[in-house]
Amino acid sequence: MQISRAGSRPSQTPSPEYFTGRVRMDPIGAADEPGRHRVLLVTFEPGARTNWHTHPLGQTLHIVSGLCLAQIEGEPVEELRPGDSVWFPQGVRHWHGAAPDVAMSHLAIQEALDGETAVWAEPVPEADYGGPRAG
Repeated sequence: MQISRAGSRPSQTPSPEYFTGRVRMDPIGAADEPGRHRVLLVTFEPGARTNWHTHPLGQTLHIVSGLCLAQIEGEPVEELRPGDSVWFPQGVRHWHGAAPDVAMSHLAIQEALDGETAVWAEPVPEADYGGPRAG
């Protein structure tokens, strides 16, 4: 058994190369090899979001607080609220982040393949971020 006490792992600021706006990551857990799971609590300030990206083995997000916006390429922007979860299958291009005027935190759960959990692409343009919302 491994116990990680609250406050024992410092918050991380991810590379601005992969995010727009202010984002903080708090590690929750990661499996020792040969395990592959990684869990983070990610907090986005209003308007902050990821770049477009994919995950080699998929990703689950569980919204903890605020209002999450998420989009799979070519589909409308979805609004997700606390208690909602979403699964992005492996290789599916998407982004996620906070609404323009509401901060958001989610648990990000993914597996690493050869040490990588994400394949990053370009920033999300304002036209996509503010695009049509799902009904």
